[in-house]
Amino acid sequence: MKNLLNVLLVVVLGAAVIVLSSVTEKRTTASDSASPAQTSPAEKTPLSIDERVAEIRTVLEELAFAEEVCGSVLIAHEGVPILQAAYGMADRGLEIPNRVDTKFNLGSLDKMFTGVAIMQLVEQDLVSLEGTIGEYLPDYPNPDVADAVTIHQLLTHTGGLGNYFDSPQYIGAHDEIRSLDDYFVLFADEPLGFEPGSQNGYSNSAYIVLGLIIEAVSGVSYFDYVREHIFAPSGMTDTACYELDAGTPNLAIGYTTRDRDDNELDEAIDNTFILPMRGGSAGGGYSTAPDLLAFANALMGNRLLSAESTEVVTAGKASIREDVAYAYGFFDRIVQGYRAIGHGGGFPGICSMLNIYPELGYTIVILSNSDWGCVGASEAITEALLD
Repeated sequence: MKNLLNVLLVVVLGAAVIVLSSVTEKRTTASDSASPAQTSPAEKTPLSIDERVAEIRTVLEELAFAEEVCGSVLIAHEGVPILQAAYGMADRGLEIPNRVDTKFNLGSLDKMFTGVAIMQLVEQDLVSLEGTIGEYLPDYPNPDVADAVTIHQLLTHTGGLGNYFDSPQYIGAHDEIRSLDDYFVLFADEPLGFEPGSQNGYSNSAYIVLGLIIEAVSGVSYFDYVREHIFAPSGMTDTACYELDAGTPNLAIGYTTRDRDDNELDEAIDNTFILPMRGGSAGGGYSTAPDLLAFANALMGNRLLSAESTEVVTAGKASIREDVAYAYGFFDRIVQGYRAIGHGGGFPGICSMLNIYPELGYTIVILSNSDWGCVGASEAITEALLD
């Protein structure tokens, strides 16, 4: 499971950084080999938005026929949907198809909600970005961590914390996890992996700590906080960290082709054998494509934060590679000359992406209940929209 998770994280956590890079490389190669007459800007008639959408829809249908796309896809321009479509099955056993409004596991997209929540508390002077963990969680069991790691470092994955998925206790405990404290016990006593601020190390554990800080400062559970202060103001009615045994309707089942030991299987299996019973501040919540568009619209419309704080939370701070940096729960990238902010999520049976292009006015949401079900869709959409 760990190897597959690492690969999925690489592919989608940067909102398909690798996929988008490969697209750029393909275009560079094609441009280098083409004649000047073929690539002259004066002779190329730009496609209209309607033509681009039609091209994307055709490619998505071809990918769906080949079972390379499975999930819900939404593209919006200036906040208004211009393409909404769903492919594949939400429940293969019962033959229930995915719908545009099917609730999908988000993977790490929840980190955006956590980043916004922390910044809301910063705006209220309840949290300082330079404050340490220990200032807000005085009972943190590891003083070396509590006294050294700041909120800024937690948000940017530069604090040195690791990943609770790597805990040997996770497999035995995953189906009993229902609170942030249940995640915390998996890593609370672990030492730091590196000196805080010295490097990047993507950390799910850091975002659980951020969630606990939100709880400590606000006086309510993380789940209640984001529902009241992020989901409700955004108009998100189908987003929450649903407990898997709660019988929530219209919930997609994730399917993976790997077992617990990361062995390839002959067929895809239900991924609940590896999921926590309830997601949290690092990931694992559920949402729909329309709800994520509502979140993007509220964020960019400065309805969740002031304009200044919105820029702070989305502006890259920790460089990952050229043109890619991590902000506060968001990736901030340059894709073919355009700024893109958002996040991706990858886990066995989960592939999700939210990309916002402020300069172009596009918002792209892809949610999938299979290992790689969002990757082909992302490539097709990027090629068509950014050409």
